[in-house]
Amino acid sequence: MAVLRLVFNIAWFVLGGFVMGLAWWFAGLLCFISIIGIPFGRACFVIGEMAFWPFGQDSVNRRALNGLDDIGTGTLGLVGNIIWFLVFGIWLAIGHIVHAIACAVTIIGIPFAIQHFKLAVLCLTPIGQTVVVRN
Repeated sequence: MAVLRLVFNIAWFVLGGFVMGLAWWFAGLLCFISIIGIPFGRACFVIGEMAFWPFGQDSVNRRALNGLDDIGTGTLGLVGNIIWFLVFGIWLAIGHIVHAIACAVTIIGIPFAIQHFKLAVLCLTPIGQTVVVRN
């Protein structure tokens, strides 16, 4: 299973994952310009790593994972997600959707399209989420 995951991740990286991972990291760099944007930038780098190698990783809500509330899973997280969506989220989601449509044209590209759609949904509300490795 690990070999198949590696093959899919390498193919993903070559067929669009590299571009979208860089887009996430670029958004993260822009977020680090201001002090207020640092938590957003950190989330961008974590999710950007997932955008480079998505197979074998999932995003989950931190409240569901830990059973505890934190600053990103409460009201401030909601406000942060609204700001995120208006500034960066919509553009990253559009990028993932365009890549997903391009991948879905072929049968072989359908698993890649699913990953792009998963990341597009994550683009909408990344604050309060974390990336976990699936076994």
